[in-house]
Amino acid sequence: MEIKKFEDIEGWKKAFTLIELMLVVIIIGVLAAMVMPRLVGRSEQARVSAAKADVSANIPLALDLFEMDNGRFPSTEEGLSALRTNPGSLSNWKGPYLKKEPKDPWGKQYFYRSPGTHNSDYDLYSAGSNGTEGDKDDVGNW
Repeated sequence: MEIKKFEDIEGWKKAFTLIELMLVVIIIGVLAAMVMPRLVGRSEQARVSAAKADVSANIPLALDLFEMDNGRFPSTEEGLSALRTNPGSLSNWKGPYLKKEPKDPWGKQYFYRSPGTHNSDYDLYSAGSNGTEGDKDDVGNW
């Protein structure tokens, strides 16, 4: 009795059938349909988290260093650019306090106001994804 290999069996081919390929495509489509809705909102959520980190920790650290060296926070007119270049006659300025100009995750400038309306020292915020101040998507240090 001779044992035959799969290759020797009549009609056997080393290829996928159309049905097998369709099954694989359908399975991949179902998996993508289940995973994609979970990932879609994550990028916006990550941007909001990055903006919160900037206005609550990263930029305030530079502002605190500026205040320690100069005895005051930058004025609204000086803005956050005072953290990168000496705004004028500050003899104790030891910056730059930030390596690059701070921009929010949407590529826009952060808003800075000193003294603040929400905080006594300063207000620092991003206008959010739509770029409009004063609406619900703003991310601030208050």
